[in-house]
Amino acid sequence: MASNLKTTALQDKLIASPQVEEMLAKETKRITTLRILYLVGAIALLIYSARVSDIDLVELAEGGNTMAEYISRYFPPDFSDWRFYLADIVETVAMGIWGTLLAAVLAAPLAVLGSENLCPQIVVQPVRRLMDTMRAINEVVFALIFVVAVGLGPFAGVLALFVHTTGTLGKLFSVAIENIEVGPIEGVRASGASKLQEILFGVLPQVLPLWISFTLYRFEANVRSASVLGIVGAGGIGVSLYQSFRSFNYPKVCAILLILIVAVTVLDVLSAKLRRRVM
Repeated sequence: MASNLKTTALQDKLIASPQVEEMLAKETKRITTLRILYLVGAIALLIYSARVSDIDLVELAEGGNTMAEYISRYFPPDFSDWRFYLADIVETVAMGIWGTLLAAVLAAPLAVLGSENLCPQIVVQPVRRLMDTMRAINEVVFALIFVVAVGLGPFAGVLALFVHTTGTLGKLFSVAIENIEVGPIEGVRASGASKLQEILFGVLPQVLPLWISFTLYRFEANVRSASVLGIVGAGGIGVSLYQSFRSFNYPKVCAILLILIVAVTVLDVLSAKLRRRVM
């Protein structure tokens, strides 16, 4: 008890000493200066980004009346071709399903090869750069490429979603692998298992719920992306949407957008329920 009191008293003396107080003051000043610099840098970056992006709130305010008049042309929506639009929505969802499914199948081995805790750097770095390339190019650009390769239609859209989503899911899957517990892997390894068995029985059970959750999230995003790919001839509801825009038939555009919103909302609800069951 006495030794504890002596230790506490010694600590109090050290804290109260002028040298320690001076060091604490300098450290506090340094941290405050850094925070001010970060704040100034962030503000400067925002101002520069606004200038580069040509953001003009005055023009936005002046164009408010014009925008309101333009939006009024969309109402009331024209649902006269709703059966045709519904078929397009089904095609769009199918594109999202297959684009996501194929991507998940390829992203799984790429994620394993791109994880630093499972593979050497000579393998990890090329695989990561490949996934970066897939992820960096937008689906619309891939759709333009595949429309030339396989022709107009939803197959080009599926391929575009597949390539881009593979890069995205591969990155997410590899992050999940790199954050797993090493205990189960060491236990499997201690039993004399092969590298493949380590992955199947030590890694996969830990990451599978997250992988499924990530895949469902990307499926929702891919359905939304598939609705745009039709603009470049890659099938889906985007074809009807683009044709309605080109003919200035805004009531039909409104109907298509409302049907698309309902479809995405339903998919979001179903996906959320599946994620809760998995997690």
